[in-house]
Amino acid sequence: MNKEFFEHRLNMNRRRFLSRLSLGIGSAALGSLLIPDLFQSKEEEALITGLPDFAPKAKRIIYLFQNGAPSQLDLFDYKPMLQTMHGEDLPASIRMGQRLTGMTANQKKFPLAGTTFKFSEYGQARATISELLPYTASVVDDLCIVKSMFTEAINHDPALTFFQTGAQVGNRASMGSWLSYGLGSENKNLPAFCVLLSKGKGNGQGVYSKLWSNGFLDSIHQGVQFSSGENPVLYLNNPEGMDKTDRRRMLDKLAELNQENYSEFGDPEISTKIQQYEMAYRMQTAVPDITDMKKEPESIIKMYGAESLVPGTFAANCLLARKLSENGVRFVQLYHQGWDAHDNLPGQIKGQCKDVDQASAALITDLKQRGLLDETLVIWGGEFGRTNYCQGKLAKDNYGRDHHPRCFTVWMAGGGVKPGIVHGETDEFGYNIVKNPVHVHDFHATILNLMGLDHEKLVYKHQGRRYRLTDVSGKVVKDLIA
Repeated sequence: MNKEFFEHRLNMNRRRFLSRLSLGIGSAALGSLLIPDLFQSKEEEALITGLPDFAPKAKRIIYLFQNGAPSQLDLFDYKPMLQTMHGEDLPASIRMGQRLTGMTANQKKFPLAGTTFKFSEYGQARATISELLPYTASVVDDLCIVKSMFTEAINHDPALTFFQTGAQVGNRASMGSWLSYGLGSENKNLPAFCVLLSKGKGNGQGVYSKLWSNGFLDSIHQGVQFSSGENPVLYLNNPEGMDKTDRRRMLDKLAELNQENYSEFGDPEISTKIQQYEMAYRMQTAVPDITDMKKEPESIIKMYGAESLVPGTFAANCLLARKLSENGVRFVQLYHQGWDAHDNLPGQIKGQCKDVDQASAALITDLKQRGLLDETLVIWGGEFGRTNYCQGKLAKDNYGRDHHPRCFTVWMAGGGVKPGIVHGETDEFGYNIVKNPVHVHDFHATILNLMGLDHEKLVYKHQGRRYRLTDVSGKVVKDLIA
């Protein structure tokens, strides 16, 4: 019995052992698999445990993804030059022939659009924050604001997929799946990776299950989507006429049949299916308790806002994310749709900010007062930025902005990042990065580092190729780490 047998015949690699351990096989069973000849080095043997590669600064992640791309120029990256040159054409020396989307590529002119919103400086870093985000401004000293993010993708689907999976094409494992695969679960009664959806008042871009797919990893690592209906997880309850005892008896018999198949064929997905059934059984008790907002004190509801009691809203999902996270869910992914403001941006962005500002700041405050912020990394941002020029007709108080991948803003808080800093800088037009660029792969490498994982070692072999979340690129941005 050798390494090739495990990786080829059973398609099992080093970190997959952790999956088996975290799903209940137990340390004794794991120990029986630690065959000396299986490993080429002590370093390789250490990877099998699924423990972090080094001491982590964060244990869990809550990712508040703003789907559709918020305008950094109207929220975080104030540019007086755009006010001064409002309506004038973007200089060709600034655009430098950048590839544009089909929505503005045929425009004869690219009139610069200054924001209609007021900005002020806040916190120890004197970060510029729009009047649209007063609650966010109040927690600015907890934020690590990155103004120099960039990507190559110029349309939503590839850009969004890139941020979530490290590739612009589908059938890749999402970040949450990679973390589940690399670190396992902290709570045997809950998934390691949960997904929450909400829709804002602006122009929405859809989200789809490939964004939280396990890709080529075991299906146990796929994100579990919570719904806003009466049953947060669909098909979790027992069928009519079946009680818990009947369910237990049925699952035991089903597990016996699946185990016979596994013994004969050695397909890891059979074992995974057994574990999924068991997880669903345990979730029947855990999920209703966690999703019951009636247990939250009035002060918490007031902090997140009245909409936190309305299932499916961004505020409700932020509160649920905190509850899931504090109960050991490794990665909670929120998607809030509605930021795609190609026209009437001033009108649309007001509604979007009203949806997310209070609850985003409340999540930071809530985690902090519970002593959880230091070990929980919170991320806020979209798939790219918006242009400094107007798409379509420009008016004094109305404009739209197209997609802009060259520079945009995200922020992080807690989980080992430096608080109260602004990283990176864009030019006076807000079009190009002039200081400390951060690529999507660098961003992913840094997030994995905060979780105690070396992005170059978190590898999965599939169809003859070794895959990483960061593909063949990425470097840790040490200046962001406390």
